[in-house]
Formats: sequence, structure tokens, C-alpha cells
Amino acid sequence: MNNFVDSNDLSSNRNAVVQPLLTDWYQISMAYAYWMSNKCQDHSIFELFFRKNPFQGEFTIFAGLQECLKFLENFHYSDSDMEYLKQKLPETTGPEFFEFLKGLTAKDLKVYAISEGSVVFPRTPLMRVEGPLPVVQLVETTFLTLVNYASLVATNAARYRIAAGNNIKLFEFGLRRAQGPDGGLSASKYAYMGGFDATSNVLAGKLYNIPVSGTHAHAYVTSFSSLSDLSVRKIKKADDHTIEVDLVDRALEYRTQVAELLHILLEESNDGELAAFVSFAIAFPQGFIALIDTYDVLSHNPPFASKDIQFWSGLLNFCAVALALVEVGYQAKGIRIDSGDLAYLSVRARETFHKIAELYKLPWFANMSIIASNDINEETIISLHEQGHKIDCFGIGTHLVTCQRQPALGCVYKMVEVNGNPRIKLSQDVEKNNYARQKGDLPLVRH
Repeated sequence: MNNFVDSNDLSSNRNAVVQPLLTDWYQISMAYAYWMSNKCQDHSIFELFFRKNPFQGEFTIFAGLQECLKFLENFHYSDSDMEYLKQKLPETTGPEFFEFLKGLTAKDLKVYAISEGSVVFPRTPLMRVEGPLPVVQLVETTFLTLVNYASLVATNAARYRIAAGNNIKLFEFGLRRAQGPDGGLSASKYAYMGGFDATSNVLAGKLYNIPVSGTHAHAYVTSFSSLSDLSVRKIKKADDHTIEVDLVDRALEYRTQVAELLHILLEESNDGELAAFVSFAIAFPQGFIALIDTYDVLSHNPPFASKDIQFWSGLLNFCAVALALVEVGYQAKGIRIDSGDLAYLSVRARETFHKIAELYKLPWFANMSIIASNDINEETIISLHEQGHKIDCFGIGTHLVTCQRQPALGCVYKMVEVNGNPRIKLSQDVEKNNYARQKGDLPLVRH
């Protein structure tokens, strides 16, 4: 798992939404009741834990600690917070309580916690918070919202990493499917912690120093209808920028050669798609990756025709442009497949790459990346392995960031001690019983 968390760096990239009022109303109500009952100096201990591993699994990844510590570092009520609370609390609320809140900080809180990114298990305290009772109570909801989703996504990502294995790259493509912008940023951050290699989320890349990756959309391909749409056809050679080569002419020649090699009719290839690929290759000659399934162009061959002659326009056009790039000193990176039988298509693509590598004496061509997307989940990856796919990278979005198999982890935050006296919650629902732990269980991370 990737670990970019530095618990000592609490000043950078603080989420302005995470503030004392990001809490449940009953926390404010209890704070007032504690104050009225002269319990503000009571020393309390609370523990944060969960009762069941998510996804019916065997482990959980603890995440969100750094954000909790940032929250405590900046914990204070603003003037506008005070004005709002004065409007919502009963008119009988004394001004002294608002003075108390205004001066409240988390300076007296101690936090013990497991290292972020650790593998953890049910009913094991992840965090232990000690300090004045009202303050320890006031941070409950914020801690839970910061840990629950973070740990759930990190765990989900780790499960994808286990399913994929160590030799396949995983890209997080979930921003457009996430539950709002904060959900999208959190998903990118904690998917990376859970073992993903990159994200499509540009802001997450900036804020959290996560590698960003992406190809292009079907819209880019369909924006070209023919080769005449190309206003730029030439590309400068990598080793001599004074020489320009018409990439369209070279790609057309290679397309004829590759079509013959693969027994594909040129009429089955789409010129608008070729134009899009040429345009994208000119823009990104050192990182050319093409989305090859914009058009449904599987050949309709006679029933007894060799299966080897069934292929599609996107792969033919990609290979033509990739070979044309070789002439000007560049190596294409690979393809993305976003629909269809991913196992079968990846095998066919890899076979094609090997044939071209052998014919043109380009060993690297055989090893170009094949990226697969299209609503992939954990079971999809396992099934693709069983089918012998040739995919190098999975782009995963919806199922990762929304955690569709289990949308909540269910962490809880329970009092275990007040003024040195243990507190135990007993319930007819045995799962909801909690028991105090020894202080030595967890390392001190804030004092």
C-alpha cells in the first residue's frame, strides 16, 4: 500500500469544510448540558473502532488519522459560528457558555492511534482520545466522518490490489461517479493509500502528490469525421526539430500494411477515428495512448472464416499511427478498451502487438500497455484472470469510489472512562457492547 501520510505535517491542504460545526446537533446540546452540570473539567477517554470488516472480508485498512489531527490542530469556533449557535440554542442559554465555546481549543486532548495505513481488525481501538469531557465529545462526529469513508475506500482499494496482483497497474477513475467533490477527493487520496497507482483526479494529484493519468474520451474521437478535419498533419522529428514529417501519409501507408497482415478490409476502418488518433499523437507523441472502441466495427465474417481475421477499426488505426510515430523517433504507449469482451479483446490486441513487433523488428511493440475500463469491479478482475486476459492496467471508477458492495463501514466512538472510572455500554444487542482497553495498547500521536 502507498503511504504518503506524514502525521507531523498538519498545516498543508486542510479542508476548510472540516470545522467544529461539521458535527451533529446533539454534540452541541451535550456540550451545553455538560457545561451547565459543571462537568467541563471531567477527564474522559473515548475509543473509535468498528464492529465488522467491510465487504464480508478479513481485514480493514485504517485511514483518516491525518485529517483528524489537522482538525484538532485548527479546532476553534469562529465569530460566525457563535452567531449561528446563538440563533439555534434556547434563549435561556447564558452568554458565559458562548464565551466558553469561543475560547475552546483542542490543546488539552491527547490522541493515541494505530499508524494510518495499517491493517486493522474489528473491535480493536483505532484511536483513543483523552481530555476534558465536552471537547472529547465535540470531536466525535467529525472524527467518524473523517475515518469511516477513508477506511472504507482504502480497504476497497486494497481488495482490488489483491485481486489484480502486483504486476497490474490500477488507475482510479471515479471522480465523476463520486458522492460530490469532497467524496471524489477523498476517494482519490485513499484509493492511492490502498494500493492504486494513479488517479484521473487532477486536483487530488495537486493536493496529495498522487500521479495523474488518463487517455481521452470517445467525444475526442467522434469530434473528427474524416481526415480533412485535420488542420495539423505534420510532426517534428524527435532528434531534429527542423525536419517535419506528414504523419497522416505515413499512417495511411502503415494502415494498408497492417490491414494486410491482419487480413482486415480497409473499408472496415474509420477515417475520422484515424484523424483523431493522428491529432492526439501529434499533441502527445511521447505518451500516445488511444481509446480504440469508439465504433462497433467487429467484422461480420462468414461463419467459417478464421477467427483471426475478426478485428476492429480502433486497433488497426492505432497500430498505423504507432508505426508512423516510430519513423519520427517516438514510441506509443498503448491502448484503452472501454467495452466488449475485455478478456478476448485484450488477447487479440496482444497477439496483434506481437505480430507487428516481429514483422517490423520492434520488440517494445509487443509489450505496449493494454488498459481496460468499463464498470470494472473486484469480481470482474477475478473473472478476467480466469479467462487469461492480457491487460496491463485497470481503470476503475464507480465500484471503487462508491463502495457499492457496502456503502458504510460503521465506525463508532464510545466512552470507556470518566475521571478514572471505567464505563461500559451493555446492550441486548451483544454486538453493541463495548469494553475499556488499557492505555498501552496504542502509541501517542498527539499530546
